[in-house]
Amino acid sequence: MPARQAGLLNEHRRNDWVRLRTLIMLRWIAIAGQLAALVAAERYFGLQVRLGLGFVVIGTAIIANLIALFVYPENKRLSEREVLLMLLFDLAQLAALLFLTGGLHNPFALMILVPVTIAATTLRTPAVILVSAVAIVLVTVIALFFIPLRDRAGQALIMPDLFLFGFWAAIVIGIVFLGAYARRVAGEVDSMSQALLAAQMALAREQKIADLAGVVAATAHELGTPLATIKLASSELAEDLADRPGLRDDALLIREQADRCRDILHSMGRAGKDDLHLQRTPLCALLQEAAQPHVDRGIRVIFSPDPESCGLNPRPIVWRRPEIIHGLRNLIQNAVDFAESTIWVDSSCTDSHVSVRIIDDGQGFSQHVIGRIGDPFLSVNSPAAERDRRPEYQGMGLGLFIAKTLLERSGAELSFANAHDAFSLQPEPGKRCGAIVEVTWPIAAICPEDDGPAPGLGENAPFPA
Repeated sequence: MPARQAGLLNEHRRNDWVRLRTLIMLRWIAIAGQLAALVAAERYFGLQVRLGLGFVVIGTAIIANLIALFVYPENKRLSEREVLLMLLFDLAQLAALLFLTGGLHNPFALMILVPVTIAATTLRTPAVILVSAVAIVLVTVIALFFIPLRDRAGQALIMPDLFLFGFWAAIVIGIVFLGAYARRVAGEVDSMSQALLAAQMALAREQKIADLAGVVAATAHELGTPLATIKLASSELAEDLADRPGLRDDALLIREQADRCRDILHSMGRAGKDDLHLQRTPLCALLQEAAQPHVDRGIRVIFSPDPESCGLNPRPIVWRRPEIIHGLRNLIQNAVDFAESTIWVDSSCTDSHVSVRIIDDGQGFSQHVIGRIGDPFLSVNSPAAERDRRPEYQGMGLGLFIAKTLLERSGAELSFANAHDAFSLQPEPGKRCGAIVEVTWPIAAICPEDDGPAPGLGENAPFPA
């Protein structure tokens, strides 16, 4: 996914995210708690509470809930603006109720943190800042202006100024801290979900490409014999109709169109290969396929062992899975993008593991991000010269995250390191001095149990209805 598309996805990801019914349910719970608190304060604790005005304030929330309940459909999802307005209304309603019941001398003033926390988990940063600022202003207002609570004797229940200031400071700090904390956690969860979605889309695309290649190859293989028969019969028919030019031309046209069908099928796939055959391949052939889109980009790609020796020693045979191909392709693309002149793709196999190591001769991974490689949407503050050289790169997180996720799904373990000295900043073209990415699979995760010849042509599976 290009950086521009990822940025747009990240910018608009919160639109239509929250269900109206969710906020309505939360508001009903708050209304029930407010009513219970008012009734209990007067009847069980003997406090002098202005029930009439309190019920009016609570009634506004009930009316708002009823309007939202009956006007909008059940599946209504709110835009960011609508969620913001609802939360600001809840803040104002709660502040008005606190004004009637003692202001910050009411311990339930702590509930003003709830709309701020909801905003931090559902809205973008500017809206969260607005909600937090409004909450702080309202807390300050009800700390200075309020109708005090009184007991049966008429004595006002007021905290000392020092305790009042401490409670105000605690709420303000809670608004800032909880808002920032909830916003950070929600942002990380959201980024992870978006990155996983991108990984699933990449895997689905690679799977469709692999399936299409298999179908085309199987089609070319199975239609080869009928097309050859048509061509042979039309050639013989043309010879027999030498004295009838009109019919002879028709027979030659049939042969010509049969040849055209053969050429089309051959151009769309590899004749003689089919789904079952493509399920397994030598490791060197798999690496060549993964690197194929990037071998002609001006960077030399050196394979070890040499692919020319693959025919002599095709072992190990590995599963040809879309997630493996796409993951390795992303890693090779990253190496080609940041290499000076050369990258190396080394492979090795032991009795227990299969390893692939990708090395380039670039500047390597930055020391301050090497421990975070694999996090989605990891932005990198590259030097100005590097940004001028590759203006399309604004980060390195999503591509490596997709590669890491897909390869780990296949059973691999990935490690990232630099080949050069930590204090060396200059690349050495042609030398293994840049980034190192090593991918290691257990032998059972990537190699078929039966390492024999590939199976033959399978039965055609009908498309699901």
